[in-house]
Amino acid sequence: MPKMKDEAIQDILTRKAVVLEHYSKKKTKQKKKKTKGFTAKQRREMRLFEIEPEQQRYAIFLPLHELWKQYIRDLCHGLKPDVQPHVIQGKLLKADLHGAIVTVTKSKCPSYVGITGIILQEFKHVFKIITKEDKLKVVPKLNNVFSLEIDGFISYIYGSKFQLRASERSAKKFKLKGTIDL
Repeated sequence: MPKMKDEAIQDILTRKAVVLEHYSKKKTKQKKKKTKGFTAKQRREMRLFEIEPEQQRYAIFLPLHELWKQYIRDLCHGLKPDVQPHVIQGKLLKADLHGAIVTVTKSKCPSYVGITGIILQEFKHVFKIITKEDKLKVVPKLNNVFSLEIDGFISYIYGSKFQLRASERSAKKFKLKGTIDL
């Protein structure tokens, strides 16, 4: 504006806002990159979910079963005899079964019937069960009926209707259906 007359400068100043200082743009904070977990392929390669053979002993997992019994008692408010069975059954359907002692009572494959042990891992379609003979058995849920007993209350779980991960099952609403075939 050096070569303008005072009148022209006054005219410009009355019509426009004048910036006295130059504001720089605000510095944007750099976002911290979230560390992503491992992919399924990486987990398989690292063998994260495999139980080592020297760790496959029934006695090691008995304390897990005791914790599970305490968890179920807390969940069902003590398993009192006056509580209706369908209320307990509904809570057991949504409960976490890691540490429960289960028995395969019915199956289309006769070799699975009678397997009893502590559930170590639960997947969408199978249970990994450790038996008293320190053998790790992989039992599919499909076409099997499992029974679990806690404080004299025996509950039967139909694996065909139970094919969910433990985390998905806790949020699912189960519907009562009439007949269930193996």
